[in-house]
Amino acid sequence: MNHPQLANAELALMELLWSRQPRCARELREQLYGGAEKAQHGTVQRLLQRLEAKGYVKRDLEPPVHMFSATLTRESYASSQIESLAERLTGGSLAPLLTHLIDARKISPAEIEELRALLAKRREADA
Repeated sequence: MNHPQLANAELALMELLWSRQPRCARELREQLYGGAEKAQHGTVQRLLQRLEAKGYVKRDLEPPVHMFSATLTRESYASSQIESLAERLTGGSLAPLLTHLIDARKISPAEIEELRALLAKRREADA
């Protein structure tokens, strides 16, 4: 599924939810803007509303304080963004991306071995 790209502030809020959830808006505000002199309550509320409208966040209305949780995993979002990037840049092929990462030594030898194992498993399943 293709998930719309998140703005930086939205992604920062999602990172907090992915690390631990559910969370209330006050806790999210303190984590995002703890050192801010001016209260950022409205900003966090707007971010939560936008994320809820996009389908990234759900709100639990049962407790006295509304609690927020992510509706998709970090991995699901990342996969969607990688596929979208590949579609825009290389006609949907991930091979150029992988080739670049390997050539630039951005993938460790251990990760290369993991990829080999995944490819072997896939080859067996397709045979």
